[in-house]
Amino acid sequence: MPYPSDRNLTGGAVRLCQAESVLGIAEGIETALAVRQATGMAVWAALSCRLKEPSIRVRWLTRDEASRLLNELPYHLESMARFTLATGLRASNVTGLKWSDVDLVRRVAWVHPEDAKGGKAIGIPLNNDAVVVLREQIGKHLTHVFTYGGKPILTNPNNTAWQTALKRSGIKDFRWHDLRHTWASWHVQAGTPLNVLKELGGWTSYQMVLRYAHLAPEHLAEHANRISGLKSVSTLIAHLETSEKKAVSTLY
Repeated sequence: MPYPSDRNLTGGAVRLCQAESVLGIAEGIETALAVRQATGMAVWAALSCRLKEPSIRVRWLTRDEASRLLNELPYHLESMARFTLATGLRASNVTGLKWSDVDLVRRVAWVHPEDAKGGKAIGIPLNNDAVVVLREQIGKHLTHVFTYGGKPILTNPNNTAWQTALKRSGIKDFRWHDLRHTWASWHVQAGTPLNVLKELGGWTSYQMVLRYAHLAPEHLAEHANRISGLKSVSTLIAHLETSEKKAVSTLY
């Protein structure tokens, strides 16, 4: 039976792919094999849509660009942007963050299921940068962490002030949500494993973190070196130096 393309998946295969999107890769393969044995469906039909890296826009900033942008933002937006770069939280979770959802002693914050995109509660570990931002907000409002003019921020931060700061900092094609992409990209480039990033970001599917995998190809170096048979540069240099010393010694 020929393997169907992902464009021609049957309704059952599509439903299987959707169900498997919340499973680990190994678990998904085992499930697909079981389904194939039971129904004769090709494994590729079950897996093609879930193992493909999602073609979702990923725009992120370098640390230099981020610093330029932060310097141009008004204080209330700058604080929220710094917190987003430290935690990766979505805009609505930042503007809606309450002191009752923060524990500075344990250095954690929580996003309730009804406020999470995936519908599951998220525990947010607070690094040093996040803690500093939160301490700066203490005493400004009784219930909400981030405020403007003494009142909670209830609007989308992707506003005119944000656009003005982008223009002044020379940054184009960048949305507030791209701060979350920047946070994830920095994590991957710093060596954070994708499975850990998945938990930190509150994603329900590995597909969503695969879009960042190309940013840190270093984990492939060990495998790439398995076919490395050429002499290393250092070995060649040592050989040349030895030859030069022998040549010089013959002159005296």
